[in-house]
Amino acid sequence: DEDFIRGACREYVAAVSDFYGGEALVCYASKAFSCKEMYRIANAEKMGADVVSGGELYTALAAGFPAGKIYFHGNNKTKKEIEYALKNGVHALVADSLSEIELIASVAARVKKTAPIMLRLNPGIEAHTHHYIRTAAVDSKFGLAVGSGDAFRAAGRVIQDPNLAFVGLHTHIGSQIFELEPYGLVTGVFVNLAERLLREYGAETPEFNFGGGAGVRYTQEDKPFAFRGLVKFIADSVKTETAKAGLKKPRLVLEPGRSIVAEGGLTLYTVGVVKEIPGVKKYVCIDGGMFDNPRYALYQAKYEMVLANRANDTDTEKVTLAGKCCESGDIIIDGGQLARAQRGDLVAVFTTGAYNFSMASNYNRNAVPPAVMVKDGAARLIVKPQTWAQIAARDV
Repeated sequence: DEDFIRGACREYVAAVSDFYGGEALVCYASKAFSCKEMYRIANAEKMGADVVSGGELYTALAAGFPAGKIYFHGNNKTKKEIEYALKNGVHALVADSLSEIELIASVAARVKKTAPIMLRLNPGIEAHTHHYIRTAAVDSKFGLAVGSGDAFRAAGRVIQDPNLAFVGLHTHIGSQIFELEPYGLVTGVFVNLAERLLREYGAETPEFNFGGGAGVRYTQEDKPFAFRGLVKFIADSVKTETAKAGLKKPRLVLEPGRSIVAEGGLTLYTVGVVKEIPGVKKYVCIDGGMFDNPRYALYQAKYEMVLANRANDTDTEKVTLAGKCCESGDIIIDGGQLARAQRGDLVAVFTTGAYNFSMASNYNRNAVPPAVMVKDGAARLIVKPQTWAQIAARDV
């Protein structure tokens, strides 16, 4: 839904302008849903973008997105990706470890480019969300640990290297977050480290990047907060705490992804087999599955659904929406309510705009479905359907 997506972009952009001022940037988090049309929309809405792979960066550049507004993330960038990013002039490489800083420095020296470095911190802050999408806990694979001193050592390494330029501090504490307090704790971590860097190296911290993570509504139980409230909370905390510490007001960067696209998307499936195990459960089998949406298999994600061709039917029953892959765990919704379905019906699963298409695979050599954008009653393909021949095309 193009209007929903653009509306979310505009709400974020307006909020950072209203509550923080000109020195702020909202970046679209590509990993939620990456394709050329999404980068065109993000660019038109005056946003930056964050990417986490050479493939996402290539797609953004191919869509005409300005490299100077791109942040390149990832916990294990390859030499090829680092060189590609540097040669194209991305705004920042977000370094995830001390060893990655060494790798970036060596590539920068070889290609004779100064590498702009933002440090991803692991502040040890646990947001109350599923442990697979909680990314700033002490044992997370992401980021430079603040408590161990790695973050400070990494900053010193960057500040003192002529091949590197210190851009700022970043963290992403998780996804599907429904509380504001963790973001306030992040501000404190940023300010403490920035204060120490100024004191010991005479170096200002130009940017504070809070990542994303705002929760969205997958089911009626989810209670997301308003985007403007989130932005105001972060903006106020940064302005207050940096002023107290005597620091220059940094540029504020946010990286929403899920909250931009999730509720703007749905997936349409066609019902095939309907199988009832008396006294146990009823399966409604569809022409998709974990190859187009692995989120239930990964972390038991919850969704709501409806028969799209009989949406007003109120005679519902408890069913399990099952995919067509050869896996017992190939489930989309377990024990959801659906009108009595039969072969040929269309099932709409809601809030699938984020981390569905972007996580799709060719498992069992199933084809990744197309993506359609709708606006003003008209629909257009933004990603073409994949064919079996295309799946096999790279085979030797």
